[in-house]
Amino acid sequence: MTKIDFASLYHRFDAPIAHFDCGARCAPHNERGVPFCCDTRHAVPAVYDAEWEYLQANTDLWHPWLGRSPAERRRLQEETPDGMILLECKGSQFCQRQFRSLTCRAFPFFPYITRDDWFIGLTYYWEYEYACWVISNLHVVTDEYLAQFFAAFDELFEHMPQERESYRQYSMTMRRVFGRRKRAIPLLHRNGKMYKITPRNGRMRRVDARSLPAFGPYKIARELPFADENQP
Repeated sequence: MTKIDFASLYHRFDAPIAHFDCGARCAPHNERGVPFCCDTRHAVPAVYDAEWEYLQANTDLWHPWLGRSPAERRRLQEETPDGMILLECKGSQFCQRQFRSLTCRAFPFFPYITRDDWFIGLTYYWEYEYACWVISNLHVVTDEYLAQFFAAFDELFEHMPQERESYRQYSMTMRRVFGRRKRAIPLLHRNGKMYKITPRNGRMRRVDARSLPAFGPYKIARELPFADENQP
């Protein structure tokens, strides 16, 4: 593994997901009033050891995550891959965008690797369908964000091939889970188009991102009269 220049990587992967603050769309549904992705009761960022070294040297925004109890801390630390550490920031109100972790920049997405080992696009961590507004509104994801996401993970995989294998395994898990649930996997392709993937055979069908389902409170909001008035 060669050393990654995280300062450079952060600079080149800095585009927001949407043309507006998507955190403002989900925060009202969180009892703490902050975006779910900035609340460690819902999502705890994991960073690479070298990334943590860079952050420690350049900002006081982050500190190791302690958890709400020793049992919770022990459980999540056991699930954290080798070479990574769980962190917590001071809070969304103190965010320093230039020092957001790679996990923060990518959330709620991860690289999707096909059965025949192609990194063809991105999909989302389905565990957060209940919370993340973007997951229910994939049409807002910008072309600039997509291009920077792909470039960042292409570079990461070049330097850390074991990470590509980790995401290949995670993509396999998603196919297994969605197959059991008889659901298609939504995919934002490298070509900028939206597709549904059949988990069993990998068949891809082009779809309109606005036709994809919404979840949790966002599904309820979509079904309300005049729901379009609140949509971007």
